[in-house]
Amino acid sequence: MTLPDPRTDLAAPAGPAVQIALSLVSHTNAGKTTLARTLLGREIGEVRDAAHVTEVAEGHVLIETPAGDRLALWDTPGFGDSHRLARRLEQSGNPVGWLLTEVWDRLRDRPMWSSQQAIRNVRERADLVLYLVNAAEDPRDAAYLDPEMRILDWIGKPVIALLNQAGAPRPPEQEAAEVARWRTRLGGARVVKEVLLLDAFARCWVQELTLLDAVARLLPSDRQAGFTRLAAAWRARGEATFDASMRELARRLARAAADAEPLPAGGLRDALRGLGSAFSRSPRESGGDDAGEPADTARRAAMRALAGRLDAEVRGSTDRLIALHGLHGRATQQVLERLAEHYSVSAPVDEGRAAILGGLVAGSLAGLKADLATGGLTMGGGLLAGGLIGALGAAGLARGYNLVRGAGPPEVRWSDEVLDGLAEAALLGYLAVAHYGRGRGDWAASEHPPHWEAVVRDALATQRDALRAVWALRPQRPGADALGEALHPPIAAAARRALATLYPGNVPLP
Repeated sequence: MTLPDPRTDLAAPAGPAVQIALSLVSHTNAGKTTLARTLLGREIGEVRDAAHVTEVAEGHVLIETPAGDRLALWDTPGFGDSHRLARRLEQSGNPVGWLLTEVWDRLRDRPMWSSQQAIRNVRERADLVLYLVNAAEDPRDAAYLDPEMRILDWIGKPVIALLNQAGAPRPPEQEAAEVARWRTRLGGARVVKEVLLLDAFARCWVQELTLLDAVARLLPSDRQAGFTRLAAAWRARGEATFDASMRELARRLARAAADAEPLPAGGLRDALRGLGSAFSRSPRESGGDDAGEPADTARRAAMRALAGRLDAEVRGSTDRLIALHGLHGRATQQVLERLAEHYSVSAPVDEGRAAILGGLVAGSLAGLKADLATGGLTMGGGLLAGGLIGALGAAGLARGYNLVRGAGPPEVRWSDEVLDGLAEAALLGYLAVAHYGRGRGDWAASEHPPHWEAVVRDALATQRDALRAVWALRPQRPGADALGEALHPPIAAAARRALATLYPGNVPLP
């Protein structure tokens, strides 16, 4: 069964309301409560590195529908002494077993008694069991697995094994190999129907859809219609958060694209001085203190003002993205080091004076790039890396300056290359927030997995023409709101394609 896509499956299937219970079980201290917090999106229970933190089974509502359907998740005490617990449960049908459980264990071994009560609760209430395992272990070394398979067999309900504590997200082929390794180890258990990776600290909402898809396949037919409604509500909630996130990223990029900082108009002497200053220092040195000539000082002050607004916008936007995902915490103190030296300097140049500039740019320089597309002189990381521009004549350089800005006041703005980089950084930031499991607590920025960069870059490449078309609108000064509306479709399409690459099979592409 494939979960419905709320964008196309608008009519919910008819049928009576259903109450479906999933029970989360595992060996002691495997992270059940942490995963429960992530799935529920709120704080429940107590999380600490100790055995038997959860002492009784606790039920929580995952999602409900207007039709009255309810999906509940039960968090249970962990299996402590799995060998003894399996024997207790298997003996529970005879008088000696009853005496051990209800008298001895209840009075002398409370953790063992709690575990037995929780397992009976699972047997009586659960429609399906989610069995959590520690993927950081080698499955061949997990001696508790065999007795716990006996416990699951005693429960007698379909089981989906979830691999937790798997570490940072890895490329799909590596994660598939990890799942295959555990599937082989658990293959002998008749009740284990599926093995999925769902880390409490680094899962994505798309993986939750994969889990619900697996649950749907294991439910009896009389519960399918109700669960389809529940699954559609879950997906719709995730899609709504996704769409709101994409609109936030589009607004962030639009504000950067529309931003500009004016420069005081200067004569030819100031223009030449500014160009010479740019060529005589490294990109990092060009953003230094204010010492220098007035034109250079004004240029650097304008660059700092532009960078300061972008820094504040990224921080505020990240905070809003965190809140959209039901998380807390503030964006960490990160200076935009990769972007601080990327500027497009647009200044009108009189073509009558182009011959003088031609003497500067006709030879071998430290990597001057005349950006005719943006009508500016693009300076910054990677662009002042050396090269020849002898093929670009002086008149061509003048036309490049005048193409967008005409004879208006000179100004500093972000180049197209920087905006492309901001789009990539925005999607990487989205993935980091979207993968942040609620069980980890307050959100905090962390390094993204290396393979995400190539995935995001490839996804954005499919939208390159659409993004370039938006950047080309800037000379018309349409405003940030209009640019944001234009950016939303390509940014959302790129993000969806990145998710489809990372988690193939359950992400509808545009």
